[in-house]
Amino acid sequence: MNSVTVRLQSTVACAWRLQTTRNSRRIPASPLHCHGALNTDLPPVKTNARYYCCRMEQRKGLLFRQLFESSSSTYTYLLADSDSKEAVLIDPVLETVDRDIKLIDELGLSLKVAVNTHCHADHITGTGLLKKRLFGLKSAISKLSGATADILLSEGDSITFGKHCLTVRETPGHTDGCVTLVAGDQSMAFTGDALLIRGCGRTDFQQGCSKRLYESVHGRIFTLPDHCLIYPAHDYKGQTVSTVEEEKKYNPRLTKTLEEFVDIMNNLNLPKPKKIDIAVPANLVCGLHDI
Repeated sequence: MNSVTVRLQSTVACAWRLQTTRNSRRIPASPLHCHGALNTDLPPVKTNARYYCCRMEQRKGLLFRQLFESSSSTYTYLLADSDSKEAVLIDPVLETVDRDIKLIDELGLSLKVAVNTHCHADHITGTGLLKKRLFGLKSAISKLSGATADILLSEGDSITFGKHCLTVRETPGHTDGCVTLVAGDQSMAFTGDALLIRGCGRTDFQQGCSKRLYESVHGRIFTLPDHCLIYPAHDYKGQTVSTVEEEKKYNPRLTKTLEEFVDIMNNLNLPKPKKIDIAVPANLVCGLHDI
């Protein structure tokens, strides 16, 4: 079994070891033929420290960028192997496709896979337009989402880019097809809407189930190492990253009992997402609707 060691420097240092597991079905990133309060105990993150973090990641073989779309408060994540230049894009947004392509071109990357953590209801994915503009790009989404994509992901699958990979953990509850993408050494997790920073995705539409979401987070995300960095698909309060340990301690919903959590989720009384009627049909066909 081959392994590669990369170190990520956050405000403090944390280890990053990527390795292939025997029981994971690996899906290459190359072309395929298959179908809320802050933790005040922690020091503030400084801009220069975060810049240093990015530089260290790149020197050690991983390029990582966190991008933001303001109207839907969506985070898009770009990860790339610094040597091969193969890249993966997580949760692209239609309105920011030009920005993403410009960045990919500036960094000299070859985008192999654009993956959605679930079928979004608040924005149209940029995957379809990216496929039209970037030759050879493959789209990916959970098989259980019911959506169309080049790669249909299931539990234990891996998306590889260069010598790095992301492993799929199915985390339904917000929708049936929600997945969390975990770095090979379990030091980073891209949780979509299943787990947000001091919150979670709603469960009142699109196959939502509070009990399933609670079990997914506690059984599939909170079992990751405490130091694992949590990168969600959205944030509405200006927070960019959390950790498993923080969310286990401070998440105001998921620190409750199952019964308390279900009661909280049943009484959120949130308005219907403004774009749900156009976003869901578009995202079921890879974002190609009306493009």
